[in-house]
Amino acid sequence: MIQVIGGLSFLLALARGQYTPDWESLDARPLPAWYDDAKVGIFMHFGPYAVPGVESEWFWMQAMRNESEGDQKCAKYLEDYFPPKFVYQDFGPMLTMDFFDTDFISDLVVDSGAKYLVFTSKHHDGYCNWPSTYSYGWNSMAVGPRRDVLGELKSSFEKRHPDFHFGVYYSLFEWFNPIYLKDKENNFTTREYALNKMQPEMKELINKYSPDVLWVDGDWEAKPEYFGSKDFLAWLYNESPSKSNIVTNDRWGQGTAQKHGGYYSGPDRFSPGTLQAHKWENAMTVDKISWGHRRDINIEDILSMDEMVTEITKTVSCGGNILINVGPTKEGTIIPVFQERLRSIGAWLKVNGEAIYGSKPWTTQNDTLSSNVWYTKKGSDVFGIVLGWPKDDVILLGAPKVEQGQTKITMLGFSGTLDYTTEFQGVAVQFPSLGKVLQGCSSGCQWGYVLKFEGLAKDDDYKVDISIEV
Repeated sequence: MIQVIGGLSFLLALARGQYTPDWESLDARPLPAWYDDAKVGIFMHFGPYAVPGVESEWFWMQAMRNESEGDQKCAKYLEDYFPPKFVYQDFGPMLTMDFFDTDFISDLVVDSGAKYLVFTSKHHDGYCNWPSTYSYGWNSMAVGPRRDVLGELKSSFEKRHPDFHFGVYYSLFEWFNPIYLKDKENNFTTREYALNKMQPEMKELINKYSPDVLWVDGDWEAKPEYFGSKDFLAWLYNESPSKSNIVTNDRWGQGTAQKHGGYYSGPDRFSPGTLQAHKWENAMTVDKISWGHRRDINIEDILSMDEMVTEITKTVSCGGNILINVGPTKEGTIIPVFQERLRSIGAWLKVNGEAIYGSKPWTTQNDTLSSNVWYTKKGSDVFGIVLGWPKDDVILLGAPKVEQGQTKITMLGFSGTLDYTTEFQGVAVQFPSLGKVLQGCSSGCQWGYVLKFEGLAKDDDYKVDISIEV
């Protein structure tokens, strides 16, 4: 059984109609239901780092510190191809976004099967993808595309896909902002940057675009007291235009990761493979190396569809959401291999989404006999997602307890019921021929095949209690 865990502070907050700026109250706020139901989101890292397109979205920092092999690659790129006085800010006018088609991107994201998007509003370089009044001369309206990137993109989703959830990423700190560096030099005993730049800018962002997701980052250098995280979250949950629908992650300052905030985003590419006690998210990249666009990317750097479906399956089975990142080019386009991956994910979800969207963790996540099988549940139905096709068209499962004459097993995307026999170790399920399955549902059935179990023994009979805090 799945329990929704609340607390006294939450009940008090309901009575008062507001949340107070302390972690007990803020952490008691339940996540809006849409987020847990959505399961799949798309992440897009975009900024001036797309212009060089070398190494990663940390290009500026890497070129400046020049310590690791990757750092040296960035520094050498600047030295080899740009004049001596060229600085990172000179990439700004080159961020032209000549072919930035918001309708194409919104359709592509929806075609991927994702239910929400998180787009970079500002990364650690401080460049804002909207006309921030707190970032004079270093935003998308002042330099580069001279467009309100966030505004145009959100408008396209509202026009074409009104039920879609639009979100933003925001870096709490900025590497080389002199005001921030002064606070850092003072060991964060002063808060000029937090009070006069970060906090008002975040409020402007929320007030202007009313996002459904606020994904914060850059939490490792200072404590939440410096950033004013608790005060901001209290405002966000009580007064902001997004207060009813917004979800946040957990990167609100040193010591908050996987402890405070909304859902837990954990470390990058967090995929524990086991059920977690709190709602979590696996933020990962199709490019194995970088979150931002790389012009020197090779096909071996791209996750295969087998790997993508495996990540989606394991994440959702263990109670998480998956946030799949692709980095647009400086022209504002998505390279073809990323388009192909996103559309292939969408094709798979179109066939097998019943086992993903709105699902809950089952009593077992990974099968006890076949390690390539992961489970989800919706209502009384259980889904076994089989990664790869079984040898000899038969798979032996140890977790499901079938009841002869009552249990029905089908495969999503294939009509008809499947035969099964009970064995000493478990249940042996007879798959149809692979040719018939692929003929019936084309490419959407590849990479993972979903068995639907109806009429299994009740969850209480498994003597397992599932608790997940949402």
